[in-house]
Amino acid sequence: MRKNMKQKLQIFSLLILVALVLVGVNGCAKGGTLEAQKAYKSEKLVWWRVWDNEDAVSDLIKAYKQVHPNVTIEYKKFRYDEYEKELLEALAEDRGPDIFSIHNTWMERYKTKLMPLPSSTTLPVKYITGTVKKEEIVELQTKNSLTPSAVRKNFLDVVATDVVMKDDINAKTPAEAVEKVWGLPMNMDTLVMYYNKDLLNNSGVIEPAKSWADFQEQVKKITKIDKDSGQILISGTSLGTAGNVDRSFDILSLLMMQNLTPMIVDGQAMFSAKPKGMAQEAIAPGIGALEYYVQFSSPLYEGYSWNDKMPNSLEAFMKGQVGYFFGYTYHRDEIKAKAPKLNLGIAPVPQVGEGQRVNYANYWVEGVSNKTKIKNYAWDFAQFVSDEKNVVKYLEKNKKPTALKSTKLINAQLLDEELAAPVEQLLTAKSWYHGESPNAAETIFAEMINSVVNSSLQPQQAINQAVEKINFSLNKKL
Repeated sequence: MRKNMKQKLQIFSLLILVALVLVGVNGCAKGGTLEAQKAYKSEKLVWWRVWDNEDAVSDLIKAYKQVHPNVTIEYKKFRYDEYEKELLEALAEDRGPDIFSIHNTWMERYKTKLMPLPSSTTLPVKYITGTVKKEEIVELQTKNSLTPSAVRKNFLDVVATDVVMKDDINAKTPAEAVEKVWGLPMNMDTLVMYYNKDLLNNSGVIEPAKSWADFQEQVKKITKIDKDSGQILISGTSLGTAGNVDRSFDILSLLMMQNLTPMIVDGQAMFSAKPKGMAQEAIAPGIGALEYYVQFSSPLYEGYSWNDKMPNSLEAFMKGQVGYFFGYTYHRDEIKAKAPKLNLGIAPVPQVGEGQRVNYANYWVEGVSNKTKIKNYAWDFAQFVSDEKNVVKYLEKNKKPTALKSTKLINAQLLDEELAAPVEQLLTAKSWYHGESPNAAETIFAEMINSVVNSSLQPQQAINQAVEKINFSLNKKL
């Protein structure tokens, strides 16, 4: 009798123990499909970027982990000058990240290394149900992804132009290639005009130039040259050369695009050509833009204010020696940190005319590696960090302009004095594809500028040579 009772107690105790195990330490019983429970496991998502420290994206990472606590996100920041080499080597050796940043001008080039956004993502999600008796449920949830049309609707026009491309890699024939999304940005930047308020005020310049014609006249007023030595004491602007002007490539590209220069037509560089309908005797707009740019470095020009013997343009601006400097929002942070006493102003870039406003886009896109083993998590995360309700915290924290075509967000950023200028230019921002070697394209532009500055080539000859070299780059594969 006692033996039977003892056996019953043992069995009862065992049942209690099993129940406790099933319930778990938090008192919640597990539920959901077996497939979902197997899918719910610890995962590591590796994310590589440029510029931003981990602190800049920590809120985004934390927010995603609240939704998917089983996912660990390993973030790594690289210096720009080392990033691409490290990335290409890692991808080639199958040790690359799941998600990585690509400059907007690299998109076509990196297409073969990217996984396009699938039509949907399916992930296991854990949640608690019940009030008295709580139960832990794990289920597979499928979410529709952003479509190319949704990207065109929600993001700035230049973004859609850059990230929506035909999938000619996986299609059997060109006719079967459909449009897909190859990456999504978290923010956008545009080239702006920084100015030294004190230098402008001392020269009688009331407000920053809105047209390039006014800009020329203001540069003449601001520039101070020693009559005896010919040395430039104060530069109205740091334009005209290549090696010592930050982002000279972007500035000249902008001038060309504003002047309605055809940059790329049917996959070929055309910035030396005249648009259809232009008079035969007229100067090609690309040549006109090049001549305008280099004139500021010519002692023969009355607006002469810069030369290749001057220091770096940003350094000179921070020392109070330059009236106008062209740069991006990341330049703002450096200027404020290194020259806190500089009376800084930020304005939109001048335009050729009000009828055709063109600004220059510069941004990075978050793309998913085609070698990732967790593509659903990777693309879910990329969509998460670019979604308005999530990315707004990143934008506010880091003072960066939005990449979204959100009237609410744009209007809010326009109220911020430090963001107003780049944000004002978002809807008219454009870019152009630099070929398979973007760095080579910048070198080619620098050579073009230098050859005109040192008079080794005429502008027409220099730009023709640059077009030939860019076209070689356009047809070259990684």
